[in-house]
Amino acid sequence: MKVLTLNTHSWHEEKQLDKIKHLAQVIKENDYDIIALQEVNQMVAAKFLADGILREDNYMLVLLQELEKIGAPKYYSYWNQSKVVRNSFEEGSCILSKYPIEETECFTVSKVTDPDALKKRNIMRVTIQCKNELMDIYTCHMGWWHDEIEPFKYQGDLLLKKLNKDRFSLLMGDFNNNANIRGEGYDYLLLGGLVDTYTLAEEKDDGATVQGEIAGWTGNKLDLRIDLILMTKEVAVKTSRVIFNGRHQEIISDHYGVEVELNI
Repeated sequence: MKVLTLNTHSWHEEKQLDKIKHLAQVIKENDYDIIALQEVNQMVAAKFLADGILREDNYMLVLLQELEKIGAPKYYSYWNQSKVVRNSFEEGSCILSKYPIEETECFTVSKVTDPDALKKRNIMRVTIQCKNELMDIYTCHMGWWHDEIEPFKYQGDLLLKKLNKDRFSLLMGDFNNNANIRGEGYDYLLLGGLVDTYTLAEEKDDGATVQGEIAGWTGNKLDLRIDLILMTKEVAVKTSRVIFNGRHQEIISDHYGVEVELNI
């Protein structure tokens, strides 16, 4: 199974449509089975579609349209909103899957539940069936370890409690905790029973998905590994590598992506 996660920073990027086209082409070429995206935005001013959830400019929708246009395989999809950003964007996350989606869920892990609060955090889950087994896929966009208003530990506890221990789960996304720092959010999730695909990978690179200063990491000068693909039990991992970093495909966001090949 080949999977990809990326914080898209959508509609904040210059040449956004060109970057969507590049992402679509890479998805087609690499033939991912599962894709988890964060900061998947739509503009408040855009018109709603008939479902009353997606708007015409929803980043996921535009990506799916481009994938269809270039003849990529069909993806089943799920998007849900996390919050409203400065009365301009409805920010959400999404999952694309080659496998039919059996079930969906969106739940809040932050203390704040006001949709206009910038620190509100929602997690999206889909359940798929792979090789006659149900599997849960989570797309995660979480807060920071030292945040006094929205501490990561509170969010991590709620996420861990949500996991169905009878199923294999993949948790993919922007965890906003540097895996290279001990005793913070990354270690907390591992102590909670999660396993890092990067650690198990037979082949891997340095894993850095953010370099320098971006929103939420003011003054950062480190190479951060904050975009992760975690799982609830060990399976063989063939490769883990960073993508869209300027060396392995063009940069299309303020985050780089992570692609992993698992033996599932």
